[in-house]
Amino acid sequence: MVEGNKGSRNIITIKYIADKLGVSVTTVSRVLNGKAKEYRISEKTANAILKLAKELNYTPNPIAKSLRERKTNTIGLVIPDISNPFFASIAQNIENEARKFGYTIMLCDSGEDTNQEAELIKILINRRVDGFIICPVGISSEHLGVIFKKKIPIVIVDRYFRGLNCSYVVSDNYRGAYDAVNYLIGCGHRVIGCVQGLIGTSVNSDRVQGYKDALIHNGIEVDRTLITGDSFGEKNGYIATKLLLNRERKPTAILALSNLISLGALKAIKEEGLSIPQDISIISFDDQPYCEYLSPPMTMIAQQKAEMGEIAVKLLIDQMSSTDISYSTGNTMQIMLPTRLIIRKSVRDINE
Repeated sequence: MVEGNKGSRNIITIKYIADKLGVSVTTVSRVLNGKAKEYRISEKTANAILKLAKELNYTPNPIAKSLRERKTNTIGLVIPDISNPFFASIAQNIENEARKFGYTIMLCDSGEDTNQEAELIKILINRRVDGFIICPVGISSEHLGVIFKKKIPIVIVDRYFRGLNCSYVVSDNYRGAYDAVNYLIGCGHRVIGCVQGLIGTSVNSDRVQGYKDALIHNGIEVDRTLITGDSFGEKNGYIATKLLLNRERKPTAILALSNLISLGALKAIKEEGLSIPQDISIISFDDQPYCEYLSPPMTMIAQQKAEMGEIAVKLLIDQMSSTDISYSTGNTMQIMLPTRLIIRKSVRDINE
């Protein structure tokens, strides 16, 4: 603290240190930034500056430093729904990994709304974030154009947009759905319902295609009336499952394309007085800790959430360290992580 008017709280500055020692502000700045040798500042002067700074409990002004360096050491993270355990886990891993590189996260929840996502991006740009990690919503990427225009590094997680040339890390959603349906068929199921998410998104398209191809490759005709739903939320899971269970030709198994969809499906199944897996079998995407404690424990398609977050940060750090943010093919990486089918007790083998 520096003496001043009674009740005032004056912050120590490098100018104050410079005036006390009779040296220039530039000299103090170079010493405090570890550049004394580089600029041939004498050891005596450097030691005096460091000693006084320590005695005065000097701490750099982060705002002034960021203005000088044009860097804030912050990453803007935009996710669709922080209450969704899947995105909460990804956000946690991104935050943990970013901290290792000296970055802090500015977390924003878009509420599964594209317009809100666009507004949050503008706000984060105004906050001068050094880069973006976005778990996008909707089927349009036009609102991301402002990031590219300003040449701000960006990595997309969970979903991708065809034709958009930027780095992303996603799960192999096609293979995950294919393996799940293939397993159901192996257990004797032929009438398999698919409760899908938001139509037109890469996640939904890849999962639905995996569902269809598994049926076709096993000689089963695709019944499009068994594919229903329009969002990744719990309400959609509930309504779509209600419709499936009240069909004349009821499915013997259901593939839910997200963890929240499966929660809605479980509610509908219970209301219909059906038992899992005796009356209806179910498999869901997105393994969560609670899934193995359900009764019965649910068979899931697990995604590598931790790895997804860690890789996203590393991809972004690489971009932010580059002097050329041109988004050319050579400067972007598209990474797809394998999924894993975790077999528990929610699928009945009707061959038996």
